[in-house]
Amino acid sequence: MVFRNRTDAGKQLTEALLPYQRENCIILALPRGGVAVGHEVAKRLKKPLDVMVVRKIGAPGHEELAAGAIGPHDVLVLNRDVLVMLRLQPEALQDRIEQEKKELNRRLHLFRGDSPFPDLDGTTVILVDDGLATGATARAAIKAVKALKPAKIVLAIPVGTRPLLAQLRYEVDELVCLESPEHFDAVSAWYLEFPQCSDSEVIHWLNDLWDPKKEPVGMNWEDLPL
Repeated sequence: MVFRNRTDAGKQLTEALLPYQRENCIILALPRGGVAVGHEVAKRLKKPLDVMVVRKIGAPGHEELAAGAIGPHDVLVLNRDVLVMLRLQPEALQDRIEQEKKELNRRLHLFRGDSPFPDLDGTTVILVDDGLATGATARAAIKAVKALKPAKIVLAIPVGTRPLLAQLRYEVDELVCLESPEHFDAVSAWYLEFPQCSDSEVIHWLNDLWDPKKEPVGMNWEDLPL
């Protein structure tokens, strides 16, 4: 299965998540691309949408490889396989970690403003991304969500690597994945259209389903170019 775009992936993912329509749940999406998928899931399940901001730590000299990831609440996840392959010590990532912390905080403020994070106690969290390649950001997101003690965590993705999915099944209560190919080059290979999403688009998707009792997040989103 190749998805037309992230909206199409979200529609198809929703079909597999319909049983959760009856539960007290929230959709937490990973910016940026995961919010496009999560927006469609939340809209069709009629559930609230919010963001779980995490940042990949690129390996020095190999930026496309995730040597780790960070999340809120000082969450740090290291990809030991990448560190061993490149013969890197964790200390070699410290400068990059500090840089990504600044970007993490920038995005948290941009996407959430001053709104408090939702209370997840007794709630089923459906954690959504547009695909999984290395799993570092997903692990950081899972760890950050666990710290908030939800009743259940469901990881929902359109496509992911088979070995990684086998590992992640033990880190969440349920894993929903539409495609788990044996040969996996990149997430983008499973989409006909896979443009980079902008901050303004993320803000638009969040405000489209934002609780009307709250102030809109981010900038004056109606004036942002999309």
